[in-house]
Amino acid sequence: MFQFIIRRTVGALVTLFLIGAATFFLFVAAPSDYASLACGKDCSPARLEDIRQALGLNLPIHQQFWDFMSGIVMGRDYPTGHCSAPCLGQSFYSGDMVWSTIMDRFPTTLTLTAGGAVVFVIVGVGAGMIAAYRRGTLIDKVATGVSMVLSSFQIYVLGPIVLLIFVYSTGWMDNPQYHPITEDPWTWFTGMLLPVLVMATIFTAQYTRMARSSMIEQLAEEHVRTARAKGMSNKYVFFRYAWRGSMIPIVTVLGIDISAMLGGAVVTEITFSLQGIGRLAVDGAVHKDLPLTMGVMLFGAFFILIVNILTDIAYAYIDPRVRLS
Repeated sequence: MFQFIIRRTVGALVTLFLIGAATFFLFVAAPSDYASLACGKDCSPARLEDIRQALGLNLPIHQQFWDFMSGIVMGRDYPTGHCSAPCLGQSFYSGDMVWSTIMDRFPTTLTLTAGGAVVFVIVGVGAGMIAAYRRGTLIDKVATGVSMVLSSFQIYVLGPIVLLIFVYSTGWMDNPQYHPITEDPWTWFTGMLLPVLVMATIFTAQYTRMARSSMIEQLAEEHVRTARAKGMSNKYVFFRYAWRGSMIPIVTVLGIDISAMLGGAVVTEITFSLQGIGRLAVDGAVHKDLPLTMGVMLFGAFFILIVNILTDIAYAYIDPRVRLS
């Protein structure tokens, strides 16, 4: 298992390096004038040249690439001060270090993605397992029908409806807002409840259907039928033999969907006026803030790679054969 984790980690580091290189050549080394974006409108030639020197754009391309990549690991110096590792640059728009800005926004997005994942895994997988266990009954039909209805919703449709009903019309909930959990856990919970539920609803329907079909397939496997033929109870067979095998496709898709939730976070944060990384990415694009956009891209890639490693570990734990592949 340890060797498996090492292999996956090394592969993730190589992937992250390639993404960093692609990001550099896409933005910094592209034909577009990186310095002109930093200088803004009505920029004098002298000011433009000063910015080129400050950003190191007058250096050879290989030296610029080294400064960019080494800055992520060791930090680098700017005319305005030192940027500690991991240095993702300095924002053109605000003047703040990109890494500090991302860390300020990350708790909001983490609450959305982690909270949403916990909800849709517990509710969606739980409902799917119960529906499979009670296949053909009213419970199965209700779970399947509700999942089909929920699958038709989208965040940009469901979000405004939830705000209109629970915030603006009835006043049952306050306008969603992120508060640090360390300051007031209850305020953190109530402030993020609606966005998390909206985010989770979109995925709950998918996982209900997936868990149901996966469990039904497992219950039809030969080893499960053999266990039943030996006189074991349905409940014992369900939890001892069928449950673990049914989780393999769910864990595989879970890693992909958690990564995809970063895209959903953009819409959710804009809908509920939350200051997260998704909103930060939009702000970077609107203000043509390349360091901020590059930083968000690299951080998103890092986040996705971490999720993929954890998914591979969980997958290898459920199915030991994966460790040898």
